[in-house]
Amino acid sequence: MFAAFKSCFRRGGTYFVFVSTLLIMMLSIVASNARAADYPDKPISILVGFPPGTSTDSVARLIAERLSKELGQPVIVKNRPGVGGSLAVGELVKMKPDGYSIALTASGPLGINPHLLKNINYDALNDFAPIGQTSWLPYLLVINKTKGLDTFEKMVAYARANPDKLNYSSIGMGTTSHLLMAMLLEKTGLKMVHVPYTGSTQSQADVIGGNVDMTFDTLVTTLPHVKSGRLNGLGVSTSDRAKLDPSIPTLQEMGVPDFNMGAWLGFVAPKGTPVEIVQKLHDEINKALKDPDIAQKLEALGTQVVMSQSPKEFSELIVKNYNTWGALIKQAGVEQK
Repeated sequence: MFAAFKSCFRRGGTYFVFVSTLLIMMLSIVASNARAADYPDKPISILVGFPPGTSTDSVARLIAERLSKELGQPVIVKNRPGVGGSLAVGELVKMKPDGYSIALTASGPLGINPHLLKNINYDALNDFAPIGQTSWLPYLLVINKTKGLDTFEKMVAYARANPDKLNYSSIGMGTTSHLLMAMLLEKTGLKMVHVPYTGSTQSQADVIGGNVDMTFDTLVTTLPHVKSGRLNGLGVSTSDRAKLDPSIPTLQEMGVPDFNMGAWLGFVAPKGTPVEIVQKLHDEINKALKDPDIAQKLEALGTQVVMSQSPKEFSELIVKNYNTWGALIKQAGVEQK
């Protein structure tokens, strides 16, 4: 009998290897499903690359509280500010891919910083398992009242007739506020002078004071100046009007083609996290975002709730966003540092 089995094994060696491989794969799937069914059985950590009190941190804490209730385990927010949000995701890639360490990150760390910073220790497109988007942070183009350019159309007409006579501030070279204006200038063919600052406060103050003509900045920080009458809001950077003030038109509806940019927020896990756990987290996060109370609180922070339909859809957004920012950075001539 042994001799017959031995002969059969020799003749059917390839078949035996195939069956063995198939059994191993089946056992792996069963083990993975078991892990997902038991998940979570201990606390989950959410890394945030920005300080407490920022929009990203506030979003993370709102969702963490809901996840904790739904999953039956503590969900703890851990702030790791630094390197424009890249410190947190740089730490995440070193962690075990088991679903117990995830990050709420943004377009800066995964879309912009990899093109700007030489010493980033992660591959934005290959080191993470995208879970799902949570929101967009729209930007608003605002202008002061010194030249009477109170609409986008008037500003464009003036800029066309007076190349390089208008200027704009940003919160730094290669930042979202800088790159959005670079994108606008490229799509409209306008020419303006860039005046970089190191933060929103001074940038906006000089626009209000008339030292600089205009700027792009987050809707939540610029809208109060529009409401008070100190600035004119010319257009929103996303394809849909902002719920905080739907009276302000979008740049896209005013004729700027394919202009749908802002700062996205979303969750990622380390590469290799089981797909079943990624899907479970995606579904639970979306369930939280559908809660009217949470949605209202997020919108009060200046973020618009935007859910991805699947982890794959969010992954596609990350890739598209990465490529778009990379092209804009190259176009703007911003060097790596």
